[in-house]
Amino acid sequence: MITSRRGLLAGAFLMTTALALGACGGGDSADEGADAKTLTLWHYEGPTSAMGVAWNKAIEIFKTKHPGVEVKFEEKSFEQIQQNAQMILNSDSAPDILEYNKGNATAGLLSKQGLLTDLSDEVSKRGWDAKLSGSLQTTAKYDDDGIMGSGKFYGVPNYGEYVMVYYNKAMFDKYKIAVPTSLAEFTAAMDTFVKNKVTPLAVGGAEYPAQQIFYELALAKADRAFIDDYQLYKHKVDFNGPVLSYGASTFADWVKKGYLSKDSAGIKAEDMGVSWEQGKFPMLVSGSWWYGRFASEVKNFDWGTFLFPGNSLHPGSSGNLWVVPAKSKAKSLAYDFIDITMSPEVQNLLGNSGGVPVAADPAAITDAKNKELIANFNKLTSSDGLAFYPDWPAPGYYDVLVAGTQGLINGSKTPQAFLDEIAKPYTENLADLGK
Repeated sequence: MITSRRGLLAGAFLMTTALALGACGGGDSADEGADAKTLTLWHYEGPTSAMGVAWNKAIEIFKTKHPGVEVKFEEKSFEQIQQNAQMILNSDSAPDILEYNKGNATAGLLSKQGLLTDLSDEVSKRGWDAKLSGSLQTTAKYDDDGIMGSGKFYGVPNYGEYVMVYYNKAMFDKYKIAVPTSLAEFTAAMDTFVKNKVTPLAVGGAEYPAQQIFYELALAKADRAFIDDYQLYKHKVDFNGPVLSYGASTFADWVKKGYLSKDSAGIKAEDMGVSWEQGKFPMLVSGSWWYGRFASEVKNFDWGTFLFPGNSLHPGSSGNLWVVPAKSKAKSLAYDFIDITMSPEVQNLLGNSGGVPVAADPAAITDAKNKELIANFNKLTSSDGLAFYPDWPAPGYYDVLVAGTQGLINGSKTPQAFLDEIAKPYTENLADLGK
C-alpha cells in the first residue's frame, strides 16, 4: 500500500533539520559496523499484529546472539515514515535499519537518490534470494531510475500481503446473506444491508484504505498488461479508459448508494479497524496486515474473509521491505537482524500469528484460519494475481490518491475530476523518467 499502509499506531518521531550533503549506497563491506554497540531499528507494526509479534521475537533472538549490543527500537507510524523518510535518511539521524514501503514512489525513489544500501551481495551470500519467489523479488529490486522489477536489491521482504474482504459472520447470518462469489452478488449483499439501515463497509478515507477499494474496482476490468503499463511503464496508460474510469465511477456510485458513509472521508485507518472490531460494520476491505490483530482482538463475533468477488487480480505484493540506510552506522548488525527475520523460527511464528510468511514450514502452521490466509496468498502468487498498489507509480502519489478518494466520498470531486487529478502527477513522473 497497500501495499500500499497503514499507520496502525503512532509513536514519537524524531524530526531533524540538519541535512547532510548526500549519501551513496552500494559497495559496502559486510563487516561495516560489525563492532557497533547499538542497533537503531524502526518499524510501524502494532505490537499485537502478526509482524509486530514476529519482529519482537527477532529482536529477542538478536539480543541473545549479540549480548553486547543495545537494540534501540523506535515504533513509528506508517504516515510518519512515509512523509519524513527522505529527510531523515539524508541526515545523521538515520536509523541503522527500518521497515519501509516498497514500490517506485517509495523504496525506488530512495534507492535512486542514493539513500539506501545495495544489499545484492548479502542477499546472495545469505541465501535470501532462494527464499523469495520471482514475484516477491519484484518489489525488492530497483534499477538506476528507481523502477522496480530489475537491478539491485535495495530491500528484503520477509512476508507477503494482499487485500481481501473481512466480514462479520453474525451480521451476514442475521440478514441471510451468503458469501458473495461475484461482483453482482457483492453489490446485492450491500443492497440488503442498506435496506436494513446498515452501512456495509467500514472505510478509512483519510488514509490508504479508500484507494484500495477504488483499485479493487478498477482491477475488475484490468488484466496483467494493464498492470505492467500502470506499474512498470511498459506502455502509456489511458486514465479515461475502461479500467480506471470504471473504478472511479463505480466508487462514486457506491457512495451514492450508501455502501460507505460520506463521513468516512475523515476517518483514519486505525479508527476504521476499531469500528469494525466493535461490530459497527459488516465488512472491511483492506490488507492481510490486519489479520493477526483481528484474530487477537475480536472476541464478540465470528468473522471470516474472502477475496474481492469476481477479480482475478488483487492489490498485494511482497510485504514491506527491511532496508538499510546508506548512513547506517551498523550495517553488519542490520544484515544479521534481517537474517533472523528470515529464519524458520521467526517465519513460523509469523504464520501462526496471522501473517503471511515467505519461508515458513507449512506443517508448522497449526491454525486453520492462518492456513487459509497463507493458502489464498499462495493461490494469488501462483496465478500471477498480485497487482501491487495504486499509489506506487509516482512520488507523492499516495497523498494524491488519498485526496482524490476523499473528494469522491464527500462529493467535492466528480469521477472525471478525480481521474484528471491523478493523471497529472503520473504523467509528470513519466516525463521526468524520459518515458
